[in-house]
Amino acid sequence: MDKKKISISEIRKDLYDQLESQMKYGQHYYDMVEDYIAFYRLKNKLKTDINKRGLRYKVINGNGIESEKPNESIINLTKVNSQMLKILSDLDLKSPTINPTGEPDVDLC
Repeated sequence: MDKKKISISEIRKDLYDQLESQMKYGQHYYDMVEDYIAFYRLKNKLKTDINKRGLRYKVINGNGIESEKPNESIINLTKVNSQMLKILSDLDLKSPTINPTGEPDVDLC
């Protein structure tokens, strides 16, 4: 099943709604949601880089010799995902997803 790409505003609203339903208010919580959004944007940039350059890419060193290097975006993507999950765990929230009606929902997995 194709999932609709979730917009940042939908993610933000869903997370704020989850906080509200748990009666969690305050700048500390809102700041953590904004950190999650920043990581979400970074995650998308890392995925774009991986799709563009692949798992490995060619470089030319200072001596003019061509070699392959592993794409560091792969390692960084794992770290970013871990931080995103930690934020959700710290806030006791679920990852936002899109249900079949197209409305934001929470992932029950």
